Amino acid sequence: MYDKVGFSTGAAIAKVTFKFEEDESVIRGFLGLAEYFHTVVIKKGDQFFIPHASILFQLVSS
Repeated sequence: MYDKVGFSTGAAIAKVTFKFEEDESVIRGFLGLAEYFHTVVIKKGDQFFIPHASILFQLVSS
């Protein structure tokens, strides 16, 4: 685990946002993407990101 990670959200061609409103299936689906793409989940503040190629997946709480 790394404490500080920098990445640019502007380099993504597509940005897919998941909104968490109390349904845990949204979180399971979001984490399933990281597993499917064999990548990491990055936490920045209270937001979570999954970078993959030119797509950025984001999980925010509403």
